[in-house]
Amino acid sequence: MGWDNPPIPWAELERKLSGRRPDSAQPGDGGDSPAWSHRRGDYVAPDRPAPTGQVPYVELHCHSNFSFLDGASHPEELVEEAARLGLSAIALTDHDGMYGVVRFAEAAKAYGMRTLFGAELSLGLAEPQGGQADPAGQHLLVLARGPDGYRRLCRQISAAQLAGGTKGRPL
Repeated sequence: MGWDNPPIPWAELERKLSGRRPDSAQPGDGGDSPAWSHRRGDYVAPDRPAPTGQVPYVELHCHSNFSFLDGASHPEELVEEAARLGLSAIALTDHDGMYGVVRFAEAAKAYGMRTLFGAELSLGLAEPQGGQADPAGQHLLVLARGPDGYRRLCRQISAAQLAGGTKGRPL
């Protein structure tokens, strides 16, 4: 602090120095988190010509860049490409989590595209899977059916991640 700084209330100075967030801050609002950041603006669909017809196909096994080394595109880009191809719906199934579903849903809403939410669950992992392009163990692709299915899947993923005790090794 210098002599010419504006006055700052003691509570705010203490909060900043201690690294605490203001009471009004949402959890995860520290940057470009998957969903809960005020720094990330609303999704705006790029101007592109509409496809001439719909394709009777739905991709049910699709990873975003939140599946490290297995998916390459942002969730929004997956929706944009599905719309460009004329698909009527698309699923997002990242490894062991629902990391990109908020961004995915926002983009799909902008295009009027139907969505499916799910995950590719890793079963029988002997060690943490960080840094592997295709994690070891067996994989089970699960799609949520409705809000109740989404809620149950999220709870099971959370329980598995906590039971593993180590990041990248859900049980």
